[in-house]
Amino acid sequence: MNPTASRASGRPIKLGLRANAAQFTLLVAVNALVGGMLGQERTVLPLLGEREFELTAYTAGLSFILVFGIAKAATNYFAGTWSDRFGRKPVLVAGWLVAVPVPLLLIWAPSWGWVIFANVLLGISQGLTWSTTVVMKIDLVGPARRGLAMGFNEAAGYAAVAVTALATGYLAEAYGLRPAPFLLGLAFAALGLGLSALVVRETRDHARFEAANHVARADGRHDHLHSELRDREVFRQTSFSEPALSSASQAGLVNNLNDGLAWGLFPILFATAGLSVGKIGILAALYPAVWGVGQLFTGALSDRWGRKWMIVAGMWLQAFALAVIALVDHFGGWAVAAVLLGAGTALVYPTLLASIGDVAHPTWRARSVGVYRLWRDGGFAAGALLAGVVADLVDVRAAVWTVAALTALSGLIVAVRMYETLHRPART
Repeated sequence: MNPTASRASGRPIKLGLRANAAQFTLLVAVNALVGGMLGQERTVLPLLGEREFELTAYTAGLSFILVFGIAKAATNYFAGTWSDRFGRKPVLVAGWLVAVPVPLLLIWAPSWGWVIFANVLLGISQGLTWSTTVVMKIDLVGPARRGLAMGFNEAAGYAAVAVTALATGYLAEAYGLRPAPFLLGLAFAALGLGLSALVVRETRDHARFEAANHVARADGRHDHLHSELRDREVFRQTSFSEPALSSASQAGLVNNLNDGLAWGLFPILFATAGLSVGKIGILAALYPAVWGVGQLFTGALSDRWGRKWMIVAGMWLQAFALAVIALVDHFGGWAVAAVLLGAGTALVYPTLLASIGDVAHPTWRARSVGVYRLWRDGGFAAGALLAGVVADLVDVRAAVWTVAALTALSGLIVAVRMYETLHRPART
């Protein structure tokens, strides 16, 4: 493949991490700010619903995650289509514009309805911003380092979730649940909007260049997935028909189903054991911290070892960690389980995205990523609904056991149905 072509502006297009290091690093920083917007809620919002708005039913308390998941999942789908049609950068900037009111709504909310509306906006913003940074990094690095690129992307996002969850826990303990924790989110939104509008560059031409120089697999596996697919066909292939794409989509859904459980019910479970808000913040941060940092290694390893069995191992490790959380009732045990849950998620998260990039043709890859993220982030809504209903009917630990079983089953589906998507061209 010729690694370089010319844009209309005269600037050369080069694929690869080293050739695009400055823009890639900038996008990593932008996605860290995206993660920080999510992290502002992880420790504080479940406690806010219970203590300030006096929500007693678990299903009602998890309603903010339900609407967040629905909004983000739907927006993910459109983000892929819009980024192909209008370009990546306009979609990214639009996502940050939607994010700006969120911290203010959470600070001023006189009722839970305001919190629900804020999370609809947060879901739309996350769908636009996070999806677009994923696509832009895949555009820049080309086919050789997708796992590494997704590792950096997801590591930045979820490390920021962890740091912000920890920071907001301490702020809430020192200054109260509002407004101090959400002032961080306001700063993140302003900085993210400024960087995206003024410094980030469009990457759609990189995808077009890769498509023009695309080399089919020698084994002929993807020959039926030709470059010109309609939106409906992209949805069908990614969701149901293509074994690797659809296996990744269901695994992504279940992965975020258990993340929705962790987000909404873990702080309440820990509080029932008498833990302070500060300790709850530590536990809320441990899981995404290990998840985030671990992806710096797991994404790159999937470029060497392959995708399939890392995904299987990650799903089964998550299931085991959830079982431990359901069994123990003290800080130390929960801390160990949180580390295991983060490690399992780190094995899965960038690897699933890399597998989508392996299979989807560059001309419809952004749409396929959008469909995958539609299913994956639909897991937030499914997790909130399932966990809330089971917790209301039985108890919180029963909800954790239910999600653990579904996570183990998802890993089994990948083991049986998915093929290895990492293709190493034969040397000549």
